[in-house]
Amino acid sequence: MSVAPFQNQPPIEWGKTENKERLYKSLKYVKAESGREYPLLIGGEEILTENKISSHNPASHNEVIGYVSQAGRDHIETAISAARSAYNTWSSTTFQERASYLFKTAEIMKRRKTEMIAWQIYEAGKNWAEADGEMDEAIDFLEMYGREAMSLDQGQNLVSVPGIENCLEYRPLGVGSIISPWNFPIAIVTGMTVSALVTGNTVLLKPASLTPVIAAKFVEIMQEADVPDGVINFVPGASGDIGDYMVEHQDINFVSFTGSKEAGLHIDEIAHKRIPGQRWIKRVVAEMGGKNGIVVDESADLDAAAAEIITSAFGYQGQKCSAGSRAIIHESVYDEMVKKIIERADTLQVGPGSENNEIGPVIDEKAFKKINHYIEIGKGEGTLVFGGTSDDTHGYYITPAVFKDVPAASRIMKEEIFGPVLAICKVADVEEGIQVYNDTEFGLTGSLFTKSRDHMIYARREMDCGNLFLNGKCTGALVGVQPFGGYYMSGTGSKTGCLDYLLNFVQAKTIAENL
Repeated sequence: MSVAPFQNQPPIEWGKTENKERLYKSLKYVKAESGREYPLLIGGEEILTENKISSHNPASHNEVIGYVSQAGRDHIETAISAARSAYNTWSSTTFQERASYLFKTAEIMKRRKTEMIAWQIYEAGKNWAEADGEMDEAIDFLEMYGREAMSLDQGQNLVSVPGIENCLEYRPLGVGSIISPWNFPIAIVTGMTVSALVTGNTVLLKPASLTPVIAAKFVEIMQEADVPDGVINFVPGASGDIGDYMVEHQDINFVSFTGSKEAGLHIDEIAHKRIPGQRWIKRVVAEMGGKNGIVVDESADLDAAAAEIITSAFGYQGQKCSAGSRAIIHESVYDEMVKKIIERADTLQVGPGSENNEIGPVIDEKAFKKINHYIEIGKGEGTLVFGGTSDDTHGYYITPAVFKDVPAASRIMKEEIFGPVLAICKVADVEEGIQVYNDTEFGLTGSLFTKSRDHMIYARREMDCGNLFLNGKCTGALVGVQPFGGYYMSGTGSKTGCLDYLLNFVQAKTIAENL
């Protein structure tokens, strides 16, 4: 199979009238589709269950987006059997054959792009740019993983020994549990699922309960791409009912998880407890939280730094594991930077994503209450200089909160909040700034604004993060350009969006033939 070199998807130019009109049409269509029922998909069979979850629009929380059937343990057993049966055939296809399904899925996503943007706006509370960027990432995962998987068909070149022909081949692991998050309900669902599929595995997909309709639409697209029955089994359900069961099951070979630190650690613990009769050690790939920050030294471009601090802290309401919720600023430029940050925060409009406001709703009532709790904590730890007000009359809206003079050891400087809360801390030099940055249990993304080459070199060596950005925002890593993933309590260290990620879902087999 011959394919063109990989290229990242370009964002939509929303200034063009025809693009706006296309989105408005999609928003109208999705609005009309609201309230539908969505089944499980097991072995190619659609199953409607009596137990359903209603998904709501966080911008208008009385509005139901859809009713999604919920799987029980019996469904999980059936799904594992279906996945195991499909694996026998799917695993014997070539990497190139499997990649062709990813390329076909990518073309369908491109065709349905504004529709999928509209689903994100209504179910996940995103604005146009955030939803568009996520669709681009989903398509990029399909295009990138398809191409990289094809290279695995060749195995590895080994040292030649006279009289012996040696080769190394990659084989799939088996059946996996995919447990996806709500904050990137199409991009991460896509990346987690197709990375396992293209390497020859079959899966059970359990989406987050807050955005299950978008996940159902992803499965619908995979069906449209003619992915064989049983290769992907859609089993939404409550974590308390089926989550542990599908992680610890003896016939599950691997678990791929993205979500909170607490859930990730729990999954890692139970996955590695051997079940009687289990022949393998389960492989766990976990991407978890972050407490990311941007360090600004005395030489930095302050306007650029302020702009990117705002983008990093408040993009998608701070509901990203990569969100830059800390600004660590040199004392000589501290007051000026605080002023610039407040000025930019004051320009942000709060409202529904359908109207393309910069700040939309947080995801649900639980998040709304938790973020407000942290804002109250922040009032006792620092000085609230902007925002922090909230209104849940119709949607879950919180005006971005900016705290200055926050001690380095305070809770809002060290604990992940997952909302639009920025803590600003003063430091005497870049060494202290990076020390403050490192003083959390996480290690995901970080940024340094500086014009000093020595400071850049120091940050490259000393900042403990999986993704370091110099003079740029700490969110928005591009597939293939900035492979994404952290370590410590941010995850198992895997890097998405590159060949390395696919190696999580294969095992190597060396074959030596004596000639």
